[in-house]
Amino acid sequence: MIEIPYAELLGLEVEQGEGAPVLVMPFDDGKIGRPGFIHGGAIGGLLEMAAVAALMAALDDESARWKPINVTVDYMRGGRDQVTRAQGAVTRLGTRIANVESRAWQESPDKPIAAARMNFLIRR
Repeated sequence: MIEIPYAELLGLEVEQGEGAPVLVMPFDDGKIGRPGFIHGGAIGGLLEMAAVAALMAALDDESARWKPINVTVDYMRGGRDQVTRAQGAVTRLGTRIANVESRAWQESPDKPIAAARMNFLIRR
């Protein structure tokens, strides 16, 4: 589990996937946006935590510190009231800046409900 309070608030669990870990967000009434759908903020938070998990795995250095510089979220379809998964991928890891993309899905990774691009400032 990612030991970040926001990840705990979302109830995220970790599944091992190929490459970066897959984060699993169970559905509950606290995440409802409009009836029958997950709030976009919960989906955005899941995407951010998936990006952070991917970055932490890529850094493999517990002393490294990072903070997000920007986040862009693309919502592709409504997230239904069911389990949602997300996985990040580090697209570039420099000495001070990292670029990470993440995708969230419900039925299949091939049908994402949202995607995000994030840039992180890193201090090692």
